[in-house]
Amino acid sequence: MTLGYDLDPTRRVCTRCIYDDRVPMISFDAAGVCNYCRQLDGLVEDYNTGRPEGAAEFERLLDEIKAAGRGKKYDCIIGVSGGTDSSYLVHKAVTDWGLRPLAVHYDNTWNSAIATQNIAKVLLPLNVDLYTHVVNNEEADDIFLSFFRASVAEIEGSTDLALRETMYRAAWQYKVRYVMEGSSFVTEGITPVGRNYFDGKYISSIHKMFGTMSASSYPLMTFNRFLFWTIVARIKNIRPFWYLDYNKEDARALLEREYGWQYYGGHHLENRMTAFYHSVYMPQKFESDLRNNTLSALVRNGKMDRAEAWAKYNEPPHIEEELVTYFQKRLGLSENEYASIMAEPPKSWHEFPTYKQRFERMRPVFKVLADANLVPRSFYLKYCFPTKTEG
Repeated sequence: MTLGYDLDPTRRVCTRCIYDDRVPMISFDAAGVCNYCRQLDGLVEDYNTGRPEGAAEFERLLDEIKAAGRGKKYDCIIGVSGGTDSSYLVHKAVTDWGLRPLAVHYDNTWNSAIATQNIAKVLLPLNVDLYTHVVNNEEADDIFLSFFRASVAEIEGSTDLALRETMYRAAWQYKVRYVMEGSSFVTEGITPVGRNYFDGKYISSIHKMFGTMSASSYPLMTFNRFLFWTIVARIKNIRPFWYLDYNKEDARALLEREYGWQYYGGHHLENRMTAFYHSVYMPQKFESDLRNNTLSALVRNGKMDRAEAWAKYNEPPHIEEELVTYFQKRLGLSENEYASIMAEPPKSWHEFPTYKQRFERMRPVFKVLADANLVPRSFYLKYCFPTKTEG
């Protein structure tokens, strides 16, 4: 029996990817394959990802979207960040699928110049309109600082939730019933929820405890608003790359060739707060390196050898020059205060108020909503089942 210790004698490592025993709530079967690989296998079966049946189901959804959008200025909403996936999704929606999308962006005021330029480079030639919600930078920074002071991992959670709320608001304003996202579980996996949890109550609770000002410009998604968008407004969430054969490297090459789009150096590094989160905050404070998501996906897809991926994973992450200095300056932190907070013991989202127990109690409801594409399947899998409290 293969036990999965071949890459590192001190760690149990999945025999199929490079997730190891430090990943929250991981388990291994008799073949040494982790539960997250098996979860992705189940999603491939559910969505027929990359198969003719998956393409046929997506064609049916396209017909549904076009029919619902007849007579309207836009027939779908696409969230954009300037990254590979969302940029390529806009390209496909217009050039291949004949859709009329409205691009939606939540600007947390930490965008890199490359990301801002990439959005314009793709949208302008395709004649796609852009709807942007720009949060007050002082309010956004106060939320980020409150999470940093709380010593919890989800310093970027406010951005992810705000983008979803902004997309729903745009959909409601323009009477659009379909929101499209460029995520791909094949190329990214599904990040374990252990140190990657966020909801409206969690964000407002942390900000109330550790913040110093109100956040009236921040688009907070409360529990009631979430239910309104999904049950009353019935805005559907579609992720095309969950159905289709998607190759991120080919997508990037097309964007560079057709639009002069520029790569920003790594997954999720198009935003400077996100870059800090991935390359500094998680590895240094939580000893958690989320590069294993992308590297494991490359291994599962046969695009990288396990040994090579494990070696890359064990190299120090690339840290953008002056990134820590920029973070300190933006948030008004002295070097001593920054070092003191980074040295504090990490805390978990379990220790603060959240909607998690509500999501778990309503699991049957959210299962129905996920089956109808009214909530993301990843939300149902990650948020609606009990999790082990970290010791």
